Amino acid sequence: MIQFRIQPDSEIPASTQLLNQIRYAIASRQYPPGYKLPSTRALAMQTGLHRNTISKVYRQLEDDGLVESLAGSGIYVRAQGHEGGSRLQSPILKQYPQAYKVVQQALDELLSQGCSLNQARELFLAEIDWRLRCSARVLVAAPAQDIGVGELMLYELEEALKIPVQLVAMEQLAAVLDQTSSATVVTNRYFIGVVEAIAAPKAVRVIPLDIQDYAKELNQFKNLPKDSCLGVVSLSSGFARAAEVILHGQRGDEILVMTSQPKDTYKLQAIAKRAQVIFSTDQVSFSAVQAAVQLTMDDIIRPPKLMCGEKYIDANSINLLKRELGLG
Repeated sequence: MIQFRIQPDSEIPASTQLLNQIRYAIASRQYPPGYKLPSTRALAMQTGLHRNTISKVYRQLEDDGLVESLAGSGIYVRAQGHEGGSRLQSPILKQYPQAYKVVQQALDELLSQGCSLNQARELFLAEIDWRLRCSARVLVAAPAQDIGVGELMLYELEEALKIPVQLVAMEQLAAVLDQTSSATVVTNRYFIGVVEAIAAPKAVRVIPLDIQDYAKELNQFKNLPKDSCLGVVSLSSGFARAAEVILHGQRGDEILVMTSQPKDTYKLQAIAKRAQVIFSTDQVSFSAVQAAVQLTMDDIIRPPKLMCGEKYIDANSINLLKRELGLG
């Protein structure tokens, strides 16, 4: 942030000193069009001036047409002349005041590489059109032998994206893509190589999803008493197997790990009777575990502690996917 300095012993009023310094910052493009000015509180801490004095300076800048105030957002440097035009009245620009700056920088970069304005326009429109078309259909790909992991991703994606999502077995993905002109395929990063190889000849976009590290849960499992039994229940058989391997690597034979999918009633009841702690990766599995425990209450002395993971897909992956799909 630019450092504004006020000379207390100057004959020039402090408000005028600040006004002239901000004017210079705007004129020299240290504060370019679309730049958000510091809050009155931040500027008061920097200069020692009262916030009312700074507000008066900002009002003068607005009266002079150098800045504009956007309700609930802040005060921004106005674009001037060819920089502004009708864009200043655009509701989109008012909603996203930094949008013009981002677009301008991207356009300047294209022009510096030798693109003409018409070529740059075609590039922007082609990318936007492609993303819109790809966003019209979202597919979740998972291997047939662990279709549960696809169900797990599907459940969370539909909840987060608020749009229809289709589950496709990887073995059928090529045939499905032959029937569509564009789509977005998402999959667990474990399977990204196979999915990309299938999708490469098609007009589709492939986005990998990262999963949670479950560090909090693993730390709790590390502290389970020796000879404890831990149940792991998941829609994904692959997750259950991986959890078994990881926990054995941490605890060896100190604890017994039993795994199951929610549809396997026999295994679920065995886990409910034997385990001191049962961890579910998803709400579907958690509901099945609760039902199994309820059914075996007459056969157990102390009910197991039930744990349920909050989310399987990492929040950053969800946010990236939303951005790629134009959903926020």
